[in-house]
Amino acid sequence: MAEFTLHDETTAPEESRPHLAAGKKRMGFVTTLNAVMAESPELLAGYNALAEQFGKSSLPGPAKHVVWITASVVNGCEYCVAAHSTVALKNGVDAAAVEALRAGKPLADGALEAVRALTESMVADRGWVSDEQVERFLAAGYTRRHVLDVVLGVGMKTLSNYTNHIAHTPLDPAWADQAWTRD
Repeated sequence: MAEFTLHDETTAPEESRPHLAAGKKRMGFVTTLNAVMAESPELLAGYNALAEQFGKSSLPGPAKHVVWITASVVNGCEYCVAAHSTVALKNGVDAAAVEALRAGKPLADGALEAVRALTESMVADRGWVSDEQVERFLAAGYTRRHVLDVVLGVGMKTLSNYTNHIAHTPLDPAWADQAWTRD
């Protein structure tokens, strides 16, 4: 297994340091994910840029959490499921919804279920979402812009999920209460 360094503001390549600082400002600490990504300033910059843009996207807040958790569950990313479950709960997402997402089960809320189903299909089918799936999403009250915002969120999660798979990123203590294992 390849060993990846967990960088901090003193060991990271110079180009990564401002991105570590930005991540620290956003999260309150340097996550082990950012610490691993810091080895590649471009990856860390890209991830942070996608996180910022997805945060500004037109999707409602709870829908963003649905995208993050669903993509991470489908990709089997233990780190990201734990992290995003913690953040979702902290941001007022219903605990029953978070548990359903972690289990890959449908959500009771029809609008959020449409987000979950579209995200699940997008990740599982590598973007080859059926026209019928898109139409169901639109019928739930979302727009074409929202479809593309889900693409943005999935792209963001692809970077972090794959990094965590390759680097075996250790779970931050902040996410420990929501630890998750893939089946």
